[in-house]
Amino acid sequence: MKKNNIAASVAAVLAISGAVVSAPVAAEDSARVEALEAQVQQMSSMLRALRNELNQVRVAASETASDNDAKVQELDQWMASVKSSSTSFFNEKNNMVFFRGGFGKNDNDRTGVSIASAVAPTTSGQADRGDQDAWYIGAGFDFSLDDDLFGLMDNTEVLAELMFEYKHFDSNANGNALATNPTPLLQGVTGSPVPGTARDITISQLSLTAAPKIKFMKGSDFRPWIIPFGLGIHIISPPSESITVLNPGMMFGGGADYKVWDNIYIGMDGRYHLTSGDGDGVNTDGFTAGGYIGIGF
Repeated sequence: MKKNNIAASVAAVLAISGAVVSAPVAAEDSARVEALEAQVQQMSSMLRALRNELNQVRVAASETASDNDAKVQELDQWMASVKSSSTSFFNEKNNMVFFRGGFGKNDNDRTGVSIASAVAPTTSGQADRGDQDAWYIGAGFDFSLDDDLFGLMDNTEVLAELMFEYKHFDSNANGNALATNPTPLLQGVTGSPVPGTARDITISQLSLTAAPKIKFMKGSDFRPWIIPFGLGIHIISPPSESITVLNPGMMFGGGADYKVWDNIYIGMDGRYHLTSGDGDGVNTDGFTAGGYIGIGF
């Protein structure tokens, strides 16, 4: 019995000793656990912050990528438009050189120092002063200035026209007394005989014009046009009674052309030249009508 009591006492002492020893160990473990839990929570907070920041970076990167894609697409579209416009620019010929010819008629007979002369008339009364009808040839340039009438009308082109035109009225007009061979001015001075018949006189006229041209239906093969007004300077031959050769005035016109192939055009036009009156006895008012061939460039 004593042995049993002793064994029980020893066991109780040992149990109490283990409890006393394990109490501080458990308290230390609990503090460590709490510290670890605090560290875990702190790391979790840091991870959440990092995750949020990473998400923000991803969103910003995607927005930047989308912006870059939009800019790239916009640049591609611009390049395509530039290529198409440059191609159309080189293929489209807005300017033109043209060559004209046709019929002309002045409103009045031509006079001049070698034709009908009030200073030295012939004895026959100079019945033939020169034909009013003429044929003409000429050429000119059209330079494109605007494609929509300066914003007033679509597909309506404004061009600057520069042109020259030669008219031939007559090669057999009778000259006046001064145009005979020999001239009567020498009678009584050198004993020359009575003058013979008058020489034939060539009557011609050179016109230089500059005008704005309004051309409709741009992009179409058929293009009508008008010249609302223009400046013309006419050089006459023979000169007037006062030895004047220049007669300025205005020009009005209209016509149309058609593109027959590539940049080759054919057209017809009519023009009227109006001056302020007689240029020292010579009136150059009249009209022309005919056709032309144009080449775009």
